[in-house]
Amino acid sequence: MRVQSSATTASRIAVATEREQPGLGTPQAALGVIAFSLTFPATAWGLEGFGPWSLVAVRSVLAAVIAGGALLALRVPPPARRHWPGLAVVAAGVVLGFPLLTTLALQTSTTAHAAVVVGLLPLTTALFSALRVGTRPSRTFWAAALAGAAAVLAFTVQQSGGALSTADLYLFAALLVCAAGYTEGGRLARVMPGWHVIGWALVLCLPLTVPVAAFTLAQEPVHLTAHSVTGLLWVAAGSQFLGLVVWYRGMAAIGIPKASQLQLAQPLLTLVWSVLLLGEHLTVAAPLTAVAVLVCIAVTQRARG
Repeated sequence: MRVQSSATTASRIAVATEREQPGLGTPQAALGVIAFSLTFPATAWGLEGFGPWSLVAVRSVLAAVIAGGALLALRVPPPARRHWPGLAVVAAGVVLGFPLLTTLALQTSTTAHAAVVVGLLPLTTALFSALRVGTRPSRTFWAAALAGAAAVLAFTVQQSGGALSTADLYLFAALLVCAAGYTEGGRLARVMPGWHVIGWALVLCLPLTVPVAAFTLAQEPVHLTAHSVTGLLWVAAGSQFLGLVVWYRGMAAIGIPKASQLQLAQPLLTLVWSVLLLGEHLTVAAPLTAVAVLVCIAVTQRARG
């Protein structure tokens, strides 16, 4: 009981430290966005050697091993029973739902087209936050958020030729489940360290992801290449764990709505990585949209809810 009490006290101190340093919130959330911006290109690389189901299952298992090892090494006690339903929402939305749905979409969609869902994610996350957490951003905040979302959406749709495909069903479903997971994770990050949130969510999925990984690896062909292995390792360690650690810490410090607006830059970053890593081409609209997005981000960061 004494060890449990000491660990709980340490956890509360860590959360308080995160929230008392709001100046670090924006840089941490921004690092999370950079990590997430590499997810689609890395997934495209991973799909060169893995099937969609095995890629998602294996990435979740690897990320859970990293997170579980850190939790075990630091002797972090399990969360209180009242937090497990929220962790289940994080697991369903961020650990399983979003990776699976976007990976399925990327089988037939370009990364530019898939970036549409990321462009809409900040607005959706803010809406979920208003419903779940009770936040009430100002009208200026909403105007800037809508303008930024519209700019990103117009740009990414134009980049993909404006065509709709069956992959859009996966993308819009991924948008909803990820926004729910982000919102719940941001709420939990107010009462426990951010890395505990994603760490326990990943561990919670192990009873499902381990057998699924074993089954899908036996069913789907695997071709190990430098691209496929690098892509797998990044989506597991970078996107699924480290990126979410700094992302949840940032949300706890500056609030869910403001942190979510930093993701307005994510589609543009994804397109840059797509050019560098996948050889895709951009139009001259990219710098114009980048300026518009940066202005919207600046406004949302200054707006008071």
